[in-house]
Amino acid sequence: MPPVQIVTLTINPAVDISTSVRKMMPFTKMRCAEAQRDPGGGGINVARVLTRLDIDAIAIYPAGGATGQTLARLVERESVRSIVIPTANDTREDITVFDETTREQFRLVFPGASLSEFEWQQCLDAVTRISSEAAFVIASGSLPPGIPVDFYGRVVRASKGAAKVIVDTTGISLKAALDAGVYLIKPNLHEFQDLAGISTEDEPALLEAGRSLFARHRIEMIALSMGSQGALLLTRDIALRANGLPIEPVSVSGAGDSFLGAMVSSLAHDGDLEAALRYGVAGGSAALLSPGTGLCVREDIHRLASSVEVTAIVGYHA
Repeated sequence: MPPVQIVTLTINPAVDISTSVRKMMPFTKMRCAEAQRDPGGGGINVARVLTRLDIDAIAIYPAGGATGQTLARLVERESVRSIVIPTANDTREDITVFDETTREQFRLVFPGASLSEFEWQQCLDAVTRISSEAAFVIASGSLPPGIPVDFYGRVVRASKGAAKVIVDTTGISLKAALDAGVYLIKPNLHEFQDLAGISTEDEPALLEAGRSLFARHRIEMIALSMGSQGALLLTRDIALRANGLPIEPVSVSGAGDSFLGAMVSSLAHDGDLEAALRYGVAGGSAALLSPGTGLCVREDIHRLASSVEVTAIVGYHA
């Protein structure tokens, strides 16, 4: 297999089914529009975005049953290289429904199939085999049943320090990764508040919480996405703020994955942090324009990036 710039790991992938109805109504048979199927799960979504931005990425994920075969076909359709770990249980499906009357989106997310120790260990072994060739390893998404809570910490160790490890998950799974040491985490506002033990959205408090996380954990960067409020990118020495863009969302599915994919594509290009934050916000914003789980489109990312203003926060130091 040729060398790869970026490896993504999705331990809880899905086939994402999206559709729309005229109006969501209880106890009523609702006629749906034709279903759209996309490959899903955090790391797979990030790999889809990277590939659209001409960044060489390979997606590692477990897949089983007829749904798993469909997932593999959908990933291949998007020209994403992959390493598929066969599983005994069927891969999950998730469902997104758009209400055309209220313009609200309803997302039904299932827990995922259980993995055996052999199956999830095969995923880690795949990371170990190819991480020495990669600049980044991105582990993203929730954990299915049967996975140890410190799984993402094991991903860091499996990478053996050869690549910069990025983790995008929540709760105890994220905390376990921080104990192992990561290059970058990308929480949204709610996830950051939960991680830091705060409830405020006040910027000075967010910066102070970031300082505390740097003091307690081995993190090099925190990319905090805040939806319409924009985003913050923090290191121990630099704090950057980006404005949000006024976009009426068609869908919110995959906005965080699009943010991360676009940001990492910029980091892989030249490592400039201001440009990375600008493209992250553009990627997340571009995803809002695509229906269902279509994610961001390359042309929208480049067009929107010029509207994102990034400023340094004076006086910040962790």
